[in-house]
Amino acid sequence: MSHPDFSGLNIAVIQTGRSIEESRDQHGDYDDMCKALFGRAPDEADTFAVLDGEFPDNIDGYDLIVVTGSKHGVYEPHDWIAPAEQLVRDAFEKGVKLVGICFGHQLIAQALGGTVEKGDVGFIVGAVDYDIELSEGQRTELPLFAWHQDQVVKIPDGAEVIAKSAQCPYAGLKYDDRAITLQPHPEFSKAYMNDLIEARRGAVVSDALADRARESLATPVDVNPIQKMLFDFIVDH
Repeated sequence: MSHPDFSGLNIAVIQTGRSIEESRDQHGDYDDMCKALFGRAPDEADTFAVLDGEFPDNIDGYDLIVVTGSKHGVYEPHDWIAPAEQLVRDAFEKGVKLVGICFGHQLIAQALGGTVEKGDVGFIVGAVDYDIELSEGQRTELPLFAWHQDQVVKIPDGAEVIAKSAQCPYAGLKYDDRAITLQPHPEFSKAYMNDLIEARRGAVVSDALADRARESLATPVDVNPIQKMLFDFIVDH
């Protein structure tokens, strides 16, 4: 299957977190990974590191705003979260398309009236099977990489659930033709997932969970259907 061509889009990446320092030189930072998901090199789309207080002066020139993952919780008292939520609402009102991944999925939900909390099941790590609607009337089971503890527990009014897993009922949301968000990480590679698991083993996740997550990486993960879904959503609308 060919890679969708996102080359005509002017993209801004809203960076809310950073990749692990141990392998950043090899895999890039979270903004780099999100750009690669849309077929862009690190210097081919704008990054705004909102976690450092860096925000765009104007979003009107962008076709797409992508909100990255993060180790932070959207409910934490960081100075940059409220203005990041306002950026989401401004984009939503102006019709600038939004894509949110993991933390971005949660931030967009919270900004638009949803609720995010730590999930009762704890950390969900590794390759996870998702029941996902790739297009209207077309549902499939698709394994994707996941790393999260927080979850959307109440969806905003008007949001449509497009993805779920056994432990995450609101793993993907669509907001008409304005926004689409995913709890899993289609931008993560298998190699980065492996490094992340080992870097967080013992300190963030237990050895037992790390072992299970490592075993799950044997599951083939193909993000091309997600790229096609995002392309159809962004370009066709």
